[in-house]
Amino acid sequence: MLNWLSSLPPALIYVVVGLLVFVEDALFVGFVVPGETAAVIGGVLASRGTVDIWALAAVVVFAAIAGDSVGYEVGRHFGERLLGTRPLRGHQVRIDKARALIRRRGAEAVFLGRFVSFFRALMPPLAAMSHLPYRRFLLFNALGGVVWGIGFTLLGYFAGAAYSRVEHLVGGILAGVVATVVIIGLIVWSVRRHRAERAEEEEADDQADDKAEDEADDEAKDEAKDEPEGGVTR
Repeated sequence: MLNWLSSLPPALIYVVVGLLVFVEDALFVGFVVPGETAAVIGGVLASRGTVDIWALAAVVVFAAIAGDSVGYEVGRHFGERLLGTRPLRGHQVRIDKARALIRRRGAEAVFLGRFVSFFRALMPPLAAMSHLPYRRFLLFNALGGVVWGIGFTLLGYFAGAAYSRVEHLVGGILAGVVATVVIIGLIVWSVRRHRAERAEEEEADDQADDKAEDEADDEAKDEAKDEPEGGVTR
């Protein structure tokens, strides 16, 4: 996603990040949409100067608040019918936990749910299904949207800046390590080559000595064959 977003024009980055955040909050099954990831990556791009960090944070906050408001209306109009849809059938336990949190904490659950990916998509419609008044919902929705939106974009911003510094530092260290490895490799190669040449020379000398000995033995045998056989004369 980082590579894809960084390839877009700055104006389109704002739009894409805002849409991902909005859709994550507006749809009952928005937990499959990487809105939070988009906000963090947008912050990383801001650290690189691609977009303005405060303009991006404003877009994320607005998209989060608007998305939750749409999610509230979705829950108010379609409610229980959505809980029986296929994408949610396997999440009944977590849905029950979210509803229990709303019963215990009321509107505070909307604020707390903003910071849990699965609850972030479910809290707005579940709040409407629990008959939480919209004005009270909006207050805690706005508080959560501001804290979450600014917090996660700044998280991406500072993480991106730190990564750039670490990348630069690690790049210098890595270059030194590579240079050291190359030098050591050349030294080892030179030593091994010198040893291999000496071994070849010694082997050649040994072969020459063996050959000389073999030739000497052959000459001795030939001389022995040429000498007359000695004997005793009576």
